[in-house]
Amino acid sequence: MTAFWTEPDYDDHEMVHVVRDRASGLTAIIAVHSTHLGPGAGGTRFWHYPEPKDGLRDALRLSRGMSYKNAMAGLPLGGGKAVILADAERTKTPEMLAAFGDAVDGLGGRYVTAEDVGISEADMVAVSKRTAHVSGLPVDGNGSAGGDPGPFTAYGIYLGIKAAVRHKLGADSVKDVHVALQGTGSVGGGVARLLAKDGARLTLADIHADGVRALGDELGANVVSPEAIMTTSCDVFSPNALGAILDDASIAALDTRIVAGGANNQLARAHHGKALFERGILYAPDYVINAGGIISVAAEYLARREGKPASVEDVRERIEKIPARLEEVWQASDRDGTAPDIVADAMAQALIGRG
Repeated sequence: MTAFWTEPDYDDHEMVHVVRDRASGLTAIIAVHSTHLGPGAGGTRFWHYPEPKDGLRDALRLSRGMSYKNAMAGLPLGGGKAVILADAERTKTPEMLAAFGDAVDGLGGRYVTAEDVGISEADMVAVSKRTAHVSGLPVDGNGSAGGDPGPFTAYGIYLGIKAAVRHKLGADSVKDVHVALQGTGSVGGGVARLLAKDGARLTLADIHADGVRALGDELGANVVSPEAIMTTSCDVFSPNALGAILDDASIAALDTRIVAGGANNQLARAHHGKALFERGILYAPDYVINAGGIISVAAEYLARREGKPASVEDVRERIEKIPARLEEVWQASDRDGTAPDIVADAMAQALIGRG
C-alpha cells in the first residue's frame, strides 16, 4: 500500500489507521477526516478489494464524505469511515469483529462506527461488546430510533427526489414521473416503495436478479439489466448502489433530467459534477440527500450517551429538513452558475472550519 498522504483522495485527513490482527486475520483501515464538529462518525464497509489501495481510496473518500454529510445535516459529529478488507470468499468471523471492536475502542472515541455495505445489525452488536463507540444497534420499539438506518436513508432520498422534481420539472407530485433506480436493496427498495405509493413510474435494476424481479412484480415496475439502467430514458436517475458510477462515458450516455440517489461518492472525480451541470442535469449532492441514515445513527448514539432513547419523531423531523438544504444548494447554483456539488462542498467546508 502506498503512503496514504500521496493518494489523490487524501484531503488533510486527521488520521488514517491501518489495523492488522494476525490471530483473526483482520485487515482494516479506519480513516478520520475531521473532528472539528465532534467525533468522526461513519459506518464500516466489509468488502473484497482486488487491490488494497482500492480499500484505502474508499476509506479516504467515504470519510471525507461523512465530514460533509454530518456538517450539512447539522449534526455535532465529524467524519470517519472504516473498511474491512475481506478475502475473496467474504470470510467474516466473530474473532474478526471482536478485533475490529478493540481497534475502534483503542481510538478513544475519535471514531464512532455503524453499519455499511456488508455489515449487519448483528455484526454491530458483536462489535459493541468490545467498544461503546458504536451505533445502529437494535431497539425495543416504543417510538425509539435506532437499528437499521436503511429505512431512514430511504425516506430522506424519497423527500429529496420530490424536491428535485419540484425544482427541475416544476411538478408538485411524482405521480407519473419516471424514476430509474439502480440498486434495490434496503435503501433503493425502500425508495421504490415510497415512490410507488405516490404513483411514480418505476424502472428497476439490481445485480440480485431474483430480488429485483420480485420487487418489480410487487410494485408493477419495469425491470431491466444492471447494464441498461444508466441509459434508460427517464425523468430521474436514482443511483442507490456503489459509488463512482458517474464518469465521462456514463454522463454522456445519461438520458435524464435529474440525478438523485443514495449511493455514496457517485461522482467518479470532482470534475464530473460540472459535466452534469453543463448537460443541464440537476444533481442532488449525495451526502446531502442520503443523510437520513446518519441522522438516525447519530440520534441513537448521542441519546444513549445521555441515558435516554432517541425519538423517531425527532429523527424524522430532522430528515424532513433535507429538501430545504437541497433547495438552498440548487438556488445558489442557479444564481452563481456553479455546479451544485461545488456549492455544497464549499458550504460543508466552511462548516468544518476549512472554508
